[in-house]
Amino acid sequence: GQPAADPKRVEWSVGGVKREALVAAPAAAKTTPSPVVFDFHGHGGTMGIVARTHAVHKAWPEAICVYPQGLPTPGKLTDPEGKKNGWQHGKGEQGDRDLAFFDEMLKTLKADYKLDEKRVYVTGHSNGGRFTHVLWAERGDVFAAVAPSASTAGPVAKGFKAKPCLHVAGEADPLVKYAGQQFTMAAVKTLNGCAAEGKSWATAGKLVGTIYESKTGTPFVSLIHPGGHEFLAADAVPLIVRFFKENPGK
Repeated sequence: GQPAADPKRVEWSVGGVKREALVAAPAAAKTTPSPVVFDFHGHGGTMGIVARTHAVHKAWPEAICVYPQGLPTPGKLTDPEGKKNGWQHGKGEQGDRDLAFFDEMLKTLKADYKLDEKRVYVTGHSNGGRFTHVLWAERGDVFAAVAPSASTAGPVAKGFKAKPCLHVAGEADPLVKYAGQQFTMAAVKTLNGCAAEGKSWATAGKLVGTIYESKTGTPFVSLIHPGGHEFLAADAVPLIVRFFKENPGK
């Protein structure tokens, strides 16, 4: 395979506010239709930490990998004053600034690279997982598949259309309770027309992946570990990439 590209900082002005992301784009993306993965950090996270610790571009060097940077946002679970960086939790929040930012990022990528528009993907952990859910609801037609981690969809799920989805969860998550995540996962399985019985899909470290197949080509995979709110990147990222590769858009 080709070596992974180094992430480079890209800036936008969105509604008069400076926004930025780290973008790792293989040289071939200028001429060859290339998949795109957006990876959104959690509340209080940064694009730099995610680019380094998740390193999706190393797991999938052929893909254009985008690590956006959030802005100060009041947290739903912690940080009510909004001192730390994060993402809007639903449509209409924060003036939809992060949806507007997403639109600008995608526009730039389409102008600068040869995108395979059938293979655009999104993942994110915690608040980034919730924003993955928001993007599914509000920009669903853009994505071939989604992979939220440690998130519940809540009222956002009303906007979902059936789509291949992988969900990462820790059974002992003290912040985003597992019962709530189970509720979201069950709703997605129903929406996706999945089989009631799951089949073994993959395991890595403490992660156990179960696939619930769907006759309409919108499978659901649960990727469960016995731990808490942490993201087990070394094991989870290669499986998220595998799921994305298995689900090219129609």
